[in-house]
Amino acid sequence: MPGPRRAPRALAATAALLLPLTACGAGGDSRAGAEGGKEATGGDGFPYTVTNCGVKTTFEQAPERAVTMNQHVTEVMLALGLEDRMAGTAFLDDKILPEHRAAYDRIEVVADEYPSYEKLIATSPDFVYGGYASAFDKGSGRERAALAKDGITTRLNVEGCTDGPVGVKELRKELREVARTFGVPERAEKLIAEQEKQLAATAERLEGADRPAVFVFDSGDSSAFTAGGHGIGNDLITRAGGRNVFADLDKSFGDVSWEKVVERRPEVVVIYDYGGTPVAAKKKQLLNDPALKDVPAIKNERFAVLPLSSAVLGPRVPDAVDELADQIHPDRAAK
Repeated sequence: MPGPRRAPRALAATAALLLPLTACGAGGDSRAGAEGGKEATGGDGFPYTVTNCGVKTTFEQAPERAVTMNQHVTEVMLALGLEDRMAGTAFLDDKILPEHRAAYDRIEVVADEYPSYEKLIATSPDFVYGGYASAFDKGSGRERAALAKDGITTRLNVEGCTDGPVGVKELRKELREVARTFGVPERAEKLIAEQEKQLAATAERLEGADRPAVFVFDSGDSSAFTAGGHGIGNDLITRAGGRNVFADLDKSFGDVSWEKVVERRPEVVVIYDYGGTPVAAKKKQLLNDPALKDVPAIKNERFAVLPLSSAVLGPRVPDAVDELADQIHPDRAAK
C-alpha cells in the first residue's frame, strides 16, 4: 500500500547483508546462542552477535519494540515472558494459548494477516520476528535487507531455513537465541528443562508401542499437501509413536499424489486444523473419495487432529506430542 514512511525508533544494533539462506542450517545447538560465529559480551551480556538464517546481527542492547508475524513466534515471545517488549503482532492461525491470552490481549494487533510495509513501520519497531519466510516477502517490501536499511533488526524462525530435518534440537536453539537476544537466557533454560521433562514422560509411556503409518492431511484436492520429513511435524509424529509415510519428502511441506497416499496405506490420518476449511469438511472429503476407500485409515475412520499452530516450531511442541500420542495410542493416553 503506497504512503509515507514513518522513521523507526533509533536502534543500537547493526545487521549485515543477507548471506545464503542455508547458512543457518549449519549451526549447532549452542547454549551461548552465537550461531556460526564468536560472541563477545560485556557484563550485562551485550553486545551479542548472532547469525540467524544467513543474517548476522550485533545487538548492543535488548530490543524494546518487537513485532511478531505468525502465531508460533508470537507464542515463543509470550512463553519467554517478553510481552512487555512487544509493540505489535500479526497473523494468527487459530486461538492463542489460554495461558498467554491475557498478555496477548494487551498487545496491538497490527494486521489480521501480514501487515503492509507501511503498517509495520508505523509501529516503530526495532525488531521484527517472522515465523515463515513469507513474513519477509520481498514483493511486499518486508524483506530483511530492506528492514535492516531502516535500522530494524530481524529474526526468522529456524524452521524456515534449516537445511535438513527439524526437531527438538532446533526448538532449543530457537528458544535460547531469542531469550539471549532479549537478555533473559535463564528463561529459556527454565522452559527447556520443563519441556524436556514432559517429552521424557511421553516417551516413557509410549515405550514398546507399535508405530502405525501416519499420513498428514493439510489440504488439497487434485493432490495432497502433506508434512514431509524436514519439518517439526515429522518429529512430532515420531515422538507421538507414529511413522510418517512421507518422511522421505525432503521438505517441511509438499504436494504428493493421491496414488502415492493409497500406495503407502496409512493407518492414521492426522488433519491439520486451521483457516476456513473445518476439520469436518476435510474428513468428509477423505471419506467420500472412492479412490481412498481401501486405505486402512479411511476404512477404519481413524483420524487425529492437530492445530496448525501446534505443528510448527514453537513452545507448543511438547503439548502437541502429548496430544497426538493420546490420539494415536488411546490405550496409553496420559491419565
